[in-house]
Amino acid sequence: MPAQQQIYLDYNASTPVAPEVLDAMAPYANRYYGNPHTRHWAGKPAGEAVERARRQVAETIGCDADELFFTSGASEANNWAIKGVYFANRRRGGHFVTTQIEHPSILQPLAWLEKTFGATVTRVAVDRTGRVDAREFAAALTPQTILACVMHANNEVGTIQPVREIAAAARARNVPILCDAAQSLGKIPVSVGELGVDLLSIAGHKLYAPKGVGALYVRRDAVKIDPLIHGAGQERGLRGGTENAEFIVGLGAACEIARREDMARLRELRDYFWQQLRARFGQRVAMHGHENERLPNTLNVGFRDVVSAELLDKLSDIAASPGSACHYGDVKMSAVLSAMQVDPATGRGAIRWSLGRSTTRAQIDAVVERLAAAMAHKSA
Repeated sequence: MPAQQQIYLDYNASTPVAPEVLDAMAPYANRYYGNPHTRHWAGKPAGEAVERARRQVAETIGCDADELFFTSGASEANNWAIKGVYFANRRRGGHFVTTQIEHPSILQPLAWLEKTFGATVTRVAVDRTGRVDAREFAAALTPQTILACVMHANNEVGTIQPVREIAAAARARNVPILCDAAQSLGKIPVSVGELGVDLLSIAGHKLYAPKGVGALYVRRDAVKIDPLIHGAGQERGLRGGTENAEFIVGLGAACEIARREDMARLRELRDYFWQQLRARFGQRVAMHGHENERLPNTLNVGFRDVVSAELLDKLSDIAASPGSACHYGDVKMSAVLSAMQVDPATGRGAIRWSLGRSTTRAQIDAVVERLAAAMAHKSA
């Protein structure tokens, strides 16, 4: 029997590096390989390329270049924002407000500050669509709050949060706000001015740049932040360590491409996928997340009375992310689905399908057929 086509529907986990991005990176790997802070032929072009990339990323999110700092990814950027704001501002209070469905790179640093330094954290609940109520979030802010943290769009279900409304409420109380935009950049418009945020994190490998590069936006004169990595004064003294010029150039090129991207095709393909699943499985499948306020490439569905990890094990040629894990017979839903109070009957069978530039309708049709075969085998 011929091998089946491998199909990748896990673009929210990571994207391939775009060919144009690889082309942009190449000279800084094999020709201009010097330290970007040197002034000789091997390093000076790399330094100039880093600053050009800084302008490219800054233009993409609508900030000034000197408000952007390169990091190893969004996890570092989130850790830096949270810990940097805490250590620079804890004298005026040690309270944070966030949501129950943030990425672990938000929730875990907050939990560490609670345990280690006595910070306090309010985690605001979300509704069944995965969306936080901006009024409830605003009500959790206190005079001791030093940072509000809310993601732009959820990585598992794609639900887009009311960041603008939350940011307006935080600003009225003189509370800076951090927005995790790792999943949204490249899929929906991201403008720090329109969102009204003070800090924003970016991950390169979510938008066809390499893994291991990201950025943190820090609004000028809006928030005091301490360095996370001390070193030789790179990134204007706020993030030590020689810049990874090759990957930074890749991030800049990826952002340049993302500004021209039209997500209408993926939105239509995502909706087609859902229609095919409903037509094939009927009431055995349910969608998790907001029907409209959702990333255009993301579809989280639950198959009733199925364990998603076990189902995907039968579909080893299809790459997607399960929404539950099975340990010694105990099936546990993800923290996001649990916070959304998803029905365990479908939550245990949740799979996040995330589409990308290479996804085709033929691939979607093939996935539906293979799912049907695997489900029929289970029922037999």
